[in-house]
Amino acid sequence: MLDYITLRLIWWLLLGALLIGFAIMDGFDLGVAMLLHRVARTNEERRVVINTIGPVWEGNQVWLILGAGAVFAAWPTLYSVAFSGFYFAMLAALAALIIRPVGFKYRGKVDNVRWRQVWDGVLFIGGFVPALIFGVAIGNVLQGVPFHFDSSLRDFYSGSFLGLLNPFALLCGLLSVCMLCMHGGIYLAIKTNEPIQDRAIKLASRFALLTLFLFAAGGVWVSHYLAGYELTGPIIMDGPSNPLYKKAISQTGLWLANYQQDPRFLVVPAMGFLGAILAMLCLAFRKLRSAWIASAFSLAGIISTVGVSMFPFILPSSTHPEASLTVWDASSSQLTLFIMLIATAIFLPIIVAYTSWVYYVLRGKVTVEEIKNNSKGMY
Repeated sequence: MLDYITLRLIWWLLLGALLIGFAIMDGFDLGVAMLLHRVARTNEERRVVINTIGPVWEGNQVWLILGAGAVFAAWPTLYSVAFSGFYFAMLAALAALIIRPVGFKYRGKVDNVRWRQVWDGVLFIGGFVPALIFGVAIGNVLQGVPFHFDSSLRDFYSGSFLGLLNPFALLCGLLSVCMLCMHGGIYLAIKTNEPIQDRAIKLASRFALLTLFLFAAGGVWVSHYLAGYELTGPIIMDGPSNPLYKKAISQTGLWLANYQQDPRFLVVPAMGFLGAILAMLCLAFRKLRSAWIASAFSLAGIISTVGVSMFPFILPSSTHPEASLTVWDASSSQLTLFIMLIATAIFLPIIVAYTSWVYYVLRGKVTVEEIKNNSKGMY
């Protein structure tokens, strides 16, 4: 069996990988839904847009399920605090994700313009709300969440739903929306022809520029105005999962400490910036597949920046810094992490292989002619 420290680090990396996988694979269809009204003018064009993601959106959500499952099984204390504190926010995100398949299925059931407009609005909500809320959640995690534990390790959340909608969290939410619109717009450009393709390229370029601006603004905010967290005293990395066994402080600028200790970590935020810049350049030269890869690297860099900045914290407490959850004190047991790692090593490659095969089979563009020829078999 691997030692406890190694297992905790592996599962911290796996959690980050699953979040990145969700952003890249499910993020583009959220982006497509948000862009539906802007890139498609007629009913046939909107059907084309919807059918670019129609065969794959359900499979893409496996990354969300894997991420939530990993938090539940590998980081149970994190699951308890985060899902109770963010309960109404997560409920809103799940409600939006639930009505999304209803929009896909019901949109074409009645041949009526008003009917289709309503379900097009539902599809937009199903993309926009989760994208915004997931970004808002990350913004609140960076700031710290108001919670503490009593002597028996019962957690108590003292915040409110409206308290989550603070300026920095909303900035992160807008960044999430913009980077997924960039990613979705590039995917649409790959899967469609003119005029949808031209509109998608223009919108993707604009959202890439907004992503750069908002990511830079967030970096300035974090470095100059946002309180970070730091462990003080001896750090027990292989001890029991008890958050009360440590001391921690909160102070402005502490989220930069890991970069100051090892400047090589700066490659992570640089990947976020360079990916978006390369995506814009590739779009300008119509290198669409390269643009999608660059966009994926940008998403990976932006999300990884949060993890690297916060390490070893995974959920700080704004009211009781010593109760903050870290990689070293919020995990499941060593045996549980090891058994789960074996299961992951078996099944994750199967999921990746199956997903790759699906996208290979469904390669190619969706056209208006295809929609007309398969009117009853497509959305």
